[in-house]
Amino acid sequence: MTAPELLVAGPASWNEIVHLDALPDATPHTVFANASYCTVGGTSAGKALNLAALGRRVLLRTVLGDDDAGRSVRAALDVPGLELAAATASDGRTERHLNLMGAGSERLSVYLHAPSDVATGDPGWDRTLAALDEVRAVVVDLAPHAQPLLAEAARRGVPVWADVHDWDGRAPFHRPWVDAAAYLFLSSERLPAYRELMTERVAAGARLVVCTHGAAGATALDGAGRWHEVDAVPVERVVDTNGAGDGFVAGFLDAQLDGADVPEALAAGASRAARVVTSEALAPA
Repeated sequence: MTAPELLVAGPASWNEIVHLDALPDATPHTVFANASYCTVGGTSAGKALNLAALGRRVLLRTVLGDDDAGRSVRAALDVPGLELAAATASDGRTERHLNLMGAGSERLSVYLHAPSDVATGDPGWDRTLAALDEVRAVVVDLAPHAQPLLAEAARRGVPVWADVHDWDGRAPFHRPWVDAAAYLFLSSERLPAYRELMTERVAAGARLVVCTHGAAGATALDGAGRWHEVDAVPVERVVDTNGAGDGFVAGFLDAQLDGADVPEALAAGASRAARVVTSEALAPA
């Protein structure tokens, strides 16, 4: 592949998705699934696949094990436009999740295997550092193995895009990404006072903060203090909401690289997210 336009660093996993009428109560009982399937997951895999589907050249930095799950993830990531710089997990095992999905798109995610440290002798690290000097944007997602890129990007003066998902505004784990982000994405799911936090981050130097609200659309605050809103794009039928937020970020970033202003990029993000929820695929073609 020719030189990448974008670097995405963070989790890739192998997930089992189980659709239920409702999430189970915390009592012993039996339920029947409406559907179940295995697929690639992880927020960085989702962004990289969506960006590649939009025609971008992407380098994905992640950690995978030498196991069946890792081989399945590698096969799923073998798509045009996506280059993989994968470190080997120190325990040899790939991150795995079980996602229980309720009929109202609510989700209970169970870590079947948590992400591990990087094994010694990581050939993908030099490739990743070289990409920092080549790409037009770098996305660093929530994962301990991705955190060193925050300091490297700061040292090289490369603006960071970060997605902290349903951060509650207090959990300390997310803080390095929040503080490093020039472009910050988050959800209002656990953050009722999201406008106050957005204002705080722009005052601290962020160029843009975007807060998504699921089916209620999204809100953005730019560096000039202007507020922007976008509605969610209606769909006939929601199939699977896994990866919708990653699709939104990918659509927004892709549009901005083409010169779109904030309202246009928000609309592109909403359109991509709508496409994701109508498919079982993490990144529909």
